[in-house]
Amino acid sequence: MLILLPPSEGKTPPDAGAPVDLAELSFPELNAARQEVAEALATVSGQDDALKQLGVGATLVHEVSRNTRLAHEPAAPAHSIYTGVLFDALGYQSMTATQQRKADAAVVVVSGLWGAVGFADRIPAYRLSMSIGLPGLGKLASYWKPKLAEAINGHTEGHLMVDCRSSTYAAAWVPDPAHTVAVNVFTERDGVRKVVSHFAKHTRGELARHLLTRRGKAPETPAQLAKAAAEKWVVELVPGTARKAHTLNIILTD
Repeated sequence: MLILLPPSEGKTPPDAGAPVDLAELSFPELNAARQEVAEALATVSGQDDALKQLGVGATLVHEVSRNTRLAHEPAAPAHSIYTGVLFDALGYQSMTATQQRKADAAVVVVSGLWGAVGFADRIPAYRLSMSIGLPGLGKLASYWKPKLAEAINGHTEGHLMVDCRSSTYAAAWVPDPAHTVAVNVFTERDGVRKVVSHFAKHTRGELARHLLTRRGKAPETPAQLAKAAAEKWVVELVPGTARKAHTLNIILTD
């Protein structure tokens, strides 16, 4: 089982540590592209209109400035860099050592800067959304799509992929539909179902935690995933097609 997550928009920079070493990151086939994106990001981040180009406000000027020196910034495991609603609900720091090892092996974060990283990969804090276009590279989702397919497909063969990514990050890589389950979250009140945003992030994080901390074998099929999720939630499994992944709908009720 692999759990695909989006990164958090905000990152927590480490106080100290050696800088990132691309040779140590998962999916080393992506290193040339990672270097290309990092260089383009550094150039944009040093320009007068950097905030506009990166789609962020003035309060994030320090984070954008950090983008110009990522090769020299302290790095730390991705599970400590990415923070926010989803990652708080996943709760890596409160897991046992065994559960953390399972998370390190199972979680893949799809990233506008790195393409994809493992949960234990050491990276610096940065600011870059997959929705951004960089000069010379274009929109990052389009830039990464063929590169991720070539680099990652071989690593995911035989794994059930639990896709907890947002649509922005899902556009950057489409894994094998037969072995992929996209996770959607709805609220339901008086028979009326609504898509949610904040609670979706939280619930996807809770689902990831549940799958990593529950006893027994990890799910190997969409049906087994639905059965595991049903231990905590009301769920529906919508079968996929030759071109579309299965869908696990988690229904939050009052």
